[in-house]
Amino acid sequence: MIGGPGRAVLVDVGGVLLGGGPDPLISWSARLGISPRSLRDAVFGGCDDQVLIGATGEDDWWQVIGGRLGAGADLLDGLRRDMSDGGTWDADLLDCLRRLRGQARTALVSNCWPHMRARLAADGVAGIVDEIVLSCETGYAKPDPRIYAEALRRLRVAPVDAIFIDDTAGHVAAAVSLGLAGHRHLTTSATIAAIDGFVAARR
Repeated sequence: MIGGPGRAVLVDVGGVLLGGGPDPLISWSARLGISPRSLRDAVFGGCDDQVLIGATGEDDWWQVIGGRLGAGADLLDGLRRDMSDGGTWDADLLDCLRRLRGQARTALVSNCWPHMRARLAADGVAGIVDEIVLSCETGYAKPDPRIYAEALRRLRVAPVDAIFIDDTAGHVAAAVSLGLAGHRHLTTSATIAAIDGFVAARR
């Protein structure tokens, strides 16, 4: 079993650290003359077993999307750019992670496409955590227990010494079933309180 001293905080990206702002699928569905649901299906349908776990490259997946939409290169590039750049970072949660330096080890654990690695670096988020565990790089996505195990292995902590934060209840439940503490993100203040309480309780 994974061992080692210390505490760890594992945090999801999309829907927790990154969110808010207009949904690009809404504006793009109007531009393409289709319903938001149809556009969402075209972009994400089948992606869980493909680009989300790295079985298919992101460039290749966008070719699949282009074929589904019958969209030209310029339209496809614009949609891809807006989706990759969408959302805003939660400054308070990022500050919380910065404060944990020297108190706990930290990791981002995200189900995401490959472009997220570049965005984390470009936006200065990658440098505030100890590890970044992405589904598209590990080959398995939450709630697969292997992605949590991989994060714990990299952080060198046991499950009992870690808390996992996510906005998806099933992902939190999967972490809890492995022995981690869990918190479902609903508000920034509640999430910060949960993190601070967990770290303080294990000093």
